[in-house]
Amino acid sequence: MRNVVFLGLISFFTDFSTEMVYPLIPLYLVGTFGATHILVGIIEGIAESLASLLKVYSGYLTDRFKKKKALAFSGYAAGLFYKFALIFAASWIGILGARVLDRLGKGIRTAPRDVLVSESTDKENMGKAFGLHKALDMFGAGLGILVVYLLISHSGGNYDYKRLFLFSAIPAVLGLFMFFFVKEKKSGLTAAAAGTVNADTVKKEKPVRPPFWKNIDKIDGQLKLYLLVVFIFTLGNSSKAFMILKASDAGFNEVNVILLFFIYHAVAAILSVPMGKLSDKIGRKNLLVPGYIIFAVCYIGFAFAETKMAMISLFSLYGLYTAMITGVERAFVAEIAPENLKGTMLGLHSTIAGIALLPASIIAGILWTGFGSSVPFIFGASLSLLAAVLLFIFMTPKKVISSRSTG
Repeated sequence: MRNVVFLGLISFFTDFSTEMVYPLIPLYLVGTFGATHILVGIIEGIAESLASLLKVYSGYLTDRFKKKKALAFSGYAAGLFYKFALIFAASWIGILGARVLDRLGKGIRTAPRDVLVSESTDKENMGKAFGLHKALDMFGAGLGILVVYLLISHSGGNYDYKRLFLFSAIPAVLGLFMFFFVKEKKSGLTAAAAGTVNADTVKKEKPVRPPFWKNIDKIDGQLKLYLLVVFIFTLGNSSKAFMILKASDAGFNEVNVILLFFIYHAVAAILSVPMGKLSDKIGRKNLLVPGYIIFAVCYIGFAFAETKMAMISLFSLYGLYTAMITGVERAFVAEIAPENLKGTMLGLHSTIAGIALLPASIIAGILWTGFGSSVPFIFGASLSLLAAVLLFIFMTPKKVISSRSTG
């Protein structure tokens, strides 16, 4: 678990940095550049979707070249440059460019990092490992939100967005420093075996890895089902920017809305490890299905909530959903994917989810503008319930159990 802890600390500092900025972006766009709700949705959707196109290819590169640590480092480094891009942005186009840079970095780092996590534990503790990583990730995000809240609330209303963006670069640098302590699992022959085999022979017999799209037929049927469900679900899971805007409509100002995100991250951080361990005991399906149902309940709440107390409760419930789903689904993909395609499958999972985010955010913006702020949340809740029904009826845990028993 040592590796998992340091990988978690990388995410801790990176999300500390990122979440000092993220809750401010929609407010910055609307307040400074006069962006509409549709434009906010388009910017978030484009950034997420373009980045997600890289995730499956990043996973393929992870499987092919086995340079997981270097690839992950380059992705996290992009998050540092993102902060400087925000500082120099002079229009919403500049903000779009900065968001794309940040999400491209996430697209590069996600698959190799997840493979590093999966290789740092046994299959019986896969859920616990991903839960621990997610917990540190969310703790860092929550701390970042709390820090930016304190800075803004004590500024007397005269805070400077760009100064906050610059300050957020400090934890990003600390996250990159943590890579010195991460150990990468080496593949290939052991030292003893290498001494008895001619190097030229090994080089000649090294298999040529085909492009990742030629291995689609090797994906387990249960994994194919889950990837389809992820796409359907994500079409209704629009950007969290709309949750921020909904909270603003309920009476939260630019400062207090940040505390809602702190609550969300704190709940997710506290519950991620217990939920991951629970999935190791009862199976992934038995946590994924109720997780999607809780998301639906949460979104129905956002559709009709009008009070501050309701918003606090809903952001807490969203944290529970995150703890039940995020680490568990990665553990499921990691354990059921073929060993030589693990990075590719983890990347494909993220890519499918990310591709759906562009139409999801655009649809949400259109529904909000054309039919009212409640409609995009009702739409999202409906697709989440559909995802839960599909998993409940068609997913069987046998494949996962057999793969775990052979580890």
